[in-house]
Amino acid sequence: MNILKLIRWKNLGMIVMMQCLIKYGLFQPFGVSMSLNTFHFFLLMISTLCIAAAGYVINDIYDVETDFINKPDRIIIGKTISEKTAYNLFIILNVMGVGIGFYLSYAIGKSELFALFVIISALLYVYASYLKQTFLIGNIVISVLVGLSILIVGIFELIPSMTLENQGIQLAFFRILLDYAIFAFIINFIREISKDIEDTDGDYKSGMHTLPIVIGRGSASKVLFVLSFIPLLAVIYYLNKNLYKQPVAVIYYLIFIIAPLLYTCILIFNAKTKKDFHAISQLLKLVMLFGMISILLYKFMLLS
Repeated sequence: MNILKLIRWKNLGMIVMMQCLIKYGLFQPFGVSMSLNTFHFFLLMISTLCIAAAGYVINDIYDVETDFINKPDRIIIGKTISEKTAYNLFIILNVMGVGIGFYLSYAIGKSELFALFVIISALLYVYASYLKQTFLIGNIVISVLVGLSILIVGIFELIPSMTLENQGIQLAFFRILLDYAIFAFIINFIREISKDIEDTDGDYKSGMHTLPIVIGRGSASKVLFVLSFIPLLAVIYYLNKNLYKQPVAVIYYLIFIIAPLLYTCILIFNAKTKKDFHAISQLLKLVMLFGMISILLYKFMLLS
């Protein structure tokens, strides 16, 4: 059970759900040309999960010192799992993830796509060992990787099967996917800053240079408050531009995305304690989940 906590099984479950929603909830209902059969898609998910899990493990290895201050009750490495075991798990998961990615890339005749798995794996290591300590760069990199976990399905499914005849529809669905990836990037970026504010004490003693440490917790909270309006306004604009004629979509977005985002803005404005910023982080994760579930609405909207 401790290993499952270490690899963040709930977050991995969200990745599985998200990628399945894209293939079976967005692409398949419209007969979009796809490159991966069921087995190859399963391999893509397993590869993504292994590399993501490895990223969580190496992140916890490098965070042992700060976690003793920030969240001593949730420490796993050094208590129930040794650092050596964690490193071995990190290596095994990475080798499996990159190895499966290598096989998959060659199996679909796009060997150059193998570089994606290597880059993602390397970035997760560099993030945990160095970039996480830097001013905003780590937040940006990890948020880009979150968005990439969405885009990678389109990269492997749509691009290899693109022809002159179907190019229009393939690009149209890739643009939809890109919108979701951008949404995930923004939400995760805001969430990362919220987590940095929550963990200021431990990060400061570890010599990190996160936003709240560089400009102060109060100023970082104000920046977070301003940033929280970006996804709210973006979703309202997107809804008004693309989905205003779809009552089901409007109701869903209002209740499950816009309302929570508005509530997030209110929480950030009033946030003072570590507990407050943890609640904000959890709410943003919920917003991302509901955002991904909204993919299912396209079946009813585009076929109506």
